[in-house]
Amino acid sequence: MLVARLLELDAAGALTTAHVRAGAQVGGVNVRTVWRWLDAARTEGRVERRPRARLELSEQMWEVLAQAGGNVAALHRHLKAAGGEVPSLASLHRVVRRDLQAGRVLPDRAVVRRERDEQQTRQALADLALAGPQGGRAVKTSAPPRLGPEATGSLPVGENGALAGVALPAGAQLVRTSSVRAVAEAVGQAMATQGAVCVFGDPGRGKTAAVRMALSEVPPGWKVTWVPVPVRPSVAGMRRAVFDALGLAGRFPHTSALADAAVTGALGEARVLVVDETQRLPMPCLEYLQSLWDHPGTRITLVLVGAGSERALSRLPQLASRIGAWQEVPRLDAAEVAPAVTGFHPLWRTVPAPDLTWIDQSCAHGTFRTWAALTAHLQNALLTAADVSINRALLRRLFQRVAPPL
Repeated sequence: MLVARLLELDAAGALTTAHVRAGAQVGGVNVRTVWRWLDAARTEGRVERRPRARLELSEQMWEVLAQAGGNVAALHRHLKAAGGEVPSLASLHRVVRRDLQAGRVLPDRAVVRRERDEQQTRQALADLALAGPQGGRAVKTSAPPRLGPEATGSLPVGENGALAGVALPAGAQLVRTSSVRAVAEAVGQAMATQGAVCVFGDPGRGKTAAVRMALSEVPPGWKVTWVPVPVRPSVAGMRRAVFDALGLAGRFPHTSALADAAVTGALGEARVLVVDETQRLPMPCLEYLQSLWDHPGTRITLVLVGAGSERALSRLPQLASRIGAWQEVPRLDAAEVAPAVTGFHPLWRTVPAPDLTWIDQSCAHGTFRTWAALTAHLQNALLTAADVSINRALLRRLFQRVAPPL
């Protein structure tokens, strides 16, 4: 507005130095600045300030920043070493802060370091071209397989009948107790409506095993994905955990919007999303899971498992109200102990039923994890000592190994 008025006076031949000084005073700038504005208006026809170029970081710069663990000073040193025009360190800090606030996500430093180390190892093996055992021919190297808990159709079963992800003593078999059947029914109903179910109970009661058994055979077209809960979970860490659990191709996106688009796209097919140790999730992570389930493009059944998961969900009523079934895994009923443990491991088939009841009342208290630990200790005692029989004196000694110290 000031430059336009001065130009009008100049066109009328009435512009004086006093007008320029007054304009500089009004604009709070130097007199020379006003003369430069007038010169630019006469030569370029521009009466407004020239727009300042917006500093943007390239994807390569973001890659360098990620490898440096978010250290902007390290990025600045890298750019200086590369040569060319380098923005100031303050400008880089401002741009990084601006883009992070806009939703850009830097991958975890440990993850980046691990990926870099794996890449360097693969490159080193390729450079060495290690000779294989067959006639000195070079071994063809490839990226190590990504281990994930996802299964399509059914979960892998080991030689002893154990499902992947369930640790059992040698020779043990999973047993379908009434609790397992109840969990299978609750999960099946949730799958029929693409709903949500919470499986809770005290530690060691077999919640994870029950869910894995329930999902060992899913209908055709369904997939099962187990999402591990990160240590000290955050929304960014949970987003990365879901992305990795789904086994999506390519690198993890740098922005949350791109990551969410990739995740919701993969969840567009019928899938059971199981989150174990849900009780460790803070409220923002639970809200993130709810957003995935509520997204109109996803077709997921949400199974939330963990000791205390029901209390964690109570902190978020909008998610708790969406839970279709609250399925508790209780202790083994007294009447179930004998058939359950004798089906669990053949060692217990030689023990009389009254002794099994005594073991449960004295030590195991209906907890399957304690029975599994006792089984392992009993196996070791029978293998390491000659002429050992299963009696109450031996079992009392094993109780001391299983029971926590007071």
